[in-house]
Amino acid sequence: MPIVVNLDVMMAKRKMSSQELAERVGITTANLSILKTGKAKAVRFSTLEKICDELDCQPGDILEFKRE
Repeated sequence: MPIVVNLDVMMAKRKMSSQELAERVGITTANLSILKTGKAKAVRFSTLEKICDELDCQPGDILEFKRE
């Protein structure tokens, strides 16, 4: 898939666990795991906004396009 999710990288930089981020964003850890592994088919802008707010980053820090 040409969209690469670097959520785990940003979480590591901010020293934040999946459980903590999920609680702060208001989603389940299972849904956060789906996002982290790149298996999500979509992400709501409101969820992306909350993640970026909590991790103090930009959407481009989390999502990356790579040609196959």
